Amino acid sequence: MPVLRALTRPAEGQIDRMSLLDRILHKAEGQPPLQAARIEDYAMIGDLETGALICKNGSLDWLCWPTFSDGAVFAGLLGTSDNGFFQIRPAKDEAIIGEDWQYRPKTLIVEKTWTTLEGEVHVSDFMPPRGKNSDVVRIVRGVRGEVKMRMQLTMRFDYGRTVPWVTMRDNCLRAVNGPHLITLRTAAPVHGEGLCTASDFTVHEGESICFVLSYGSSTGEDPENFDAYDAYNDTVQYWEEWIAKNTFDGNAKYHEAVERSLITLKAMTYQPSGGLVAAITTGLPEKIGGERNWDYRYCWIRDAAFTILVLLHSGFTEEAMAWRGWLLRAMAGTPDQFRAVYGIKGEQLLNEWEADWLPGYEYSKPVRIGNAAVEQVQLDNYGDLITALTRTPVGDHDMWRKDIRSMAVGLLEHLSRIWREPDSGIWEVRGERKHYVHSKLMAWVAFDRAIHAYESHQGSDPDAAKFAEIVEGWRRNRDDLREDILEHGFDRKRNTFVQSYGSDRLDAATLRIPLVGFLPGDDPRVLGTLHAIEEHLLVDDLVLRYDTAGGKDGLPAGEGAFLACSFWYAAGLHIAGRRDEAAAYFDKLLGLRNEVGLLAEEYDTKSRRQLGNFPQALSHLSLCHTAMILGDAKGPWNGHMYPDSPEAAK
Repeated sequence: MPVLRALTRPAEGQIDRMSLLDRILHKAEGQPPLQAARIEDYAMIGDLETGALICKNGSLDWLCWPTFSDGAVFAGLLGTSDNGFFQIRPAKDEAIIGEDWQYRPKTLIVEKTWTTLEGEVHVSDFMPPRGKNSDVVRIVRGVRGEVKMRMQLTMRFDYGRTVPWVTMRDNCLRAVNGPHLITLRTAAPVHGEGLCTASDFTVHEGESICFVLSYGSSTGEDPENFDAYDAYNDTVQYWEEWIAKNTFDGNAKYHEAVERSLITLKAMTYQPSGGLVAAITTGLPEKIGGERNWDYRYCWIRDAAFTILVLLHSGFTEEAMAWRGWLLRAMAGTPDQFRAVYGIKGEQLLNEWEADWLPGYEYSKPVRIGNAAVEQVQLDNYGDLITALTRTPVGDHDMWRKDIRSMAVGLLEHLSRIWREPDSGIWEVRGERKHYVHSKLMAWVAFDRAIHAYESHQGSDPDAAKFAEIVEGWRRNRDDLREDILEHGFDRKRNTFVQSYGSDRLDAATLRIPLVGFLPGDDPRVLGTLHAIEEHLLVDDLVLRYDTAGGKDGLPAGEGAFLACSFWYAAGLHIAGRRDEAAAYFDKLLGLRNEVGLLAEEYDTKSRRQLGNFPQALSHLSLCHTAMILGDAKGPWNGHMYPDSPEAAK
């Protein structure tokens, strides 16, 4: 029986000396070579139109080109080296005696330093904000002595399936497949090794060698050559100037975590349209070896709206305005066509299929491309959407105001007709539709926020009188929803809100009840729900979103603790008056971030590793939101992020 060292985490302080090539040669019997790195061993770089994952071992193992949702050129993350990777590291692993891995502060530039027996070498990895073409730049700098280095490049289009035609022209390596072109420019000597390009070179103290990988069109001109050092300085300037607008005013000890999360959320924005992806990956499992492997490279209304609130709260109004433009374009049509998820450009057809040639991350299959959730009804999206719309500034543009109002009125009219029906819920259950309490809660939020927006602008809006009757309808729906939730969604015997009407199952999404102002944080029903979740969903100090046993959600049981729910729990503790507990718990959650400050969707408390797609927008925005709540931070609307509604006092 072979020893799969690649699946064993190094002890604290121990150096993992196995290169990617070493790791993939350790084969399990009858199975393809493993891609070994843990999810938390990656850092993200990006150019505001796509993003890549680079492992701490120097291997770029995931990149979809030219956009977040296009086919992956490097898919080694979900397969093997044969599915594509781009690695630069010292040639002799046994010579490595020390490593350091981090982001350059206030930027999206990953810096890796290796100390070897012969010297020290520093590698900077980044993608300049998109210009005419998309580029990956890797600068290798000699710090001390001399270090022998090894570069390996395997390009595979169509999610690791298609080998390109590779040629050399004017000292530029060109890889072509159909409409796609990738060029590699470097002063280092390169040569072919089978279907891989390699380079063996030595970097001396004070010397730098650059590798620039660029994407272009095979029918157009080659991507332009440029100075990699100028690109580095420009990228530093871009990110430093952007994050300088951060107005987070909460606890100072949370500033670094919030700052890194904000940069990550910005990097997951598709700049041409303003859309924001839920993650830059597909297929990373919520349970190793399981089939809960989804494609998150699209724009969920829920996540995007919540992210916009966090960005607005932190002073980034430009991103909020861009998202509003994306929304108006994506939702063009009738309200009954409203989707929970859209493509980065607003597409509504996201057909789900399986890339069956990929073995999956640590044999977790299937690897899904596209997402069938686009066809689901998810009522909770209306609440997050209306909240974001009512808090996004419209400026002096009267047409914006009219368009947004027209959209909101149409959506709420449609919601008034469908909220009594079951839906698929926030967790996108692939089983039977139910009357989910969280869904009804956020439908209540939609009407509540719309009413408050109307009342706030009633005196300055010349058309307010025309909407008086419509608003009365919103009030009736809000009142009916409140009564419905309290009557059917609350278990009086156990003193807790449940997952769905008539169910005895719990759901961590009900932690949002005080966060959105439906009930005060010290209401006995809220405290009872908090206690029930502590008793049944708090496992090894982290929160499960719900109990997956029994296959009631249409899938085999088993997944990690859900990080966003754990952050909601910390916020709930704070609102309930258990502030010291909340602060201590939040500090513990911050400790789950990887070395460069990133979070996936879930966390496995048994194996102590991150799970699910990465980095995950919902995890990072929940981190920011909780930091703001714990710091009693105020927003640009002169109130808390989710102020208590007057309805909560009833």
